[in-house]
Amino acid sequence: MVWIWATIGLLVLVQILQAWWKKNKKRLPPGPRGFPVFGSLHLLGDLPYRDLHRLARKYGDIMQLQLGLVPTIVVSSPQAAELFLKTHDLVFATRPPHEGAKHLSFGQRNLSFVEYGSYWCDIRKMCTLELLSNHKINSFKSMRKEEVALFIESIQEAANNGHVAFDLSDRVSSLSVDMSCRMVLGKKYRDEELDERGFKSLIKEGMQLAAAPNLGDYIPCIAPLDLQGFTKRMKAVNKAFDNFFEKIIDEHLQSKDEDRTKDFVDVMVGIMGSTDTTRKTPFTDG
Repeated sequence: MVWIWATIGLLVLVQILQAWWKKNKKRLPPGPRGFPVFGSLHLLGDLPYRDLHRLARKYGDIMQLQLGLVPTIVVSSPQAAELFLKTHDLVFATRPPHEGAKHLSFGQRNLSFVEYGSYWCDIRKMCTLELLSNHKINSFKSMRKEEVALFIESIQEAANNGHVAFDLSDRVSSLSVDMSCRMVLGKKYRDEELDERGFKSLIKEGMQLAAAPNLGDYIPCIAPLDLQGFTKRMKAVNKAFDNFFEKIIDEHLQSKDEDRTKDFVDVMVGIMGSTDTTRKTPFTDG
């Protein structure tokens, strides 16, 4: 008799799950059917943007992909992007868990990956006023001219020395890093000052690891296994940056030069030591 009731209960449960699946499936945009666990990951190759374009032509400007265990909405037109990024931006403001951001940005606490809320609002306000405002941009005008002049000089020197091959992309990337360092950290840093791998090499490795397709992001239950070895590398990069940032903070705390242009680290150090009650969340160096 028990097995009869168990069978009936199982059938009822199956019916409920099927009804729930059909009900929720109708709410999703169209998209390809995927495999269990892996979803539609097999549809994305070495050039995923081309694969997404091909799929969007078939399923429309707003389509649904099951990437592993993560349901994903792909938007492929300016009109649809406006709905997500402007009209309903608060609904989609929070970033999902991301292994790269977790290990490289100190627990997913930076502006790009932090969960939407009071902390995000505070750091966005700080960046807007203290880093991206017209006043701050203009205050570093002479620095930008100096760096561009050095950049042009390096190109001229390479031409005068008869270099046949010249990696312009690498030089432009270095120019961007040098400008950012002077605006945010107060000065440029030599390669050996961060890690034996080099300052720019470590930044490049961190960016590559954060952008690399990580199975742990799509199938979270296997993330602790670190099958691709990304987590180990990300933790090593994070440790190098942590030591470097501690050094920078100490340099700013010990600086006695009152005439120099205040950089972004100066602003953050000042905020940590202030008693401003307008911020909803405290900032620390931890």
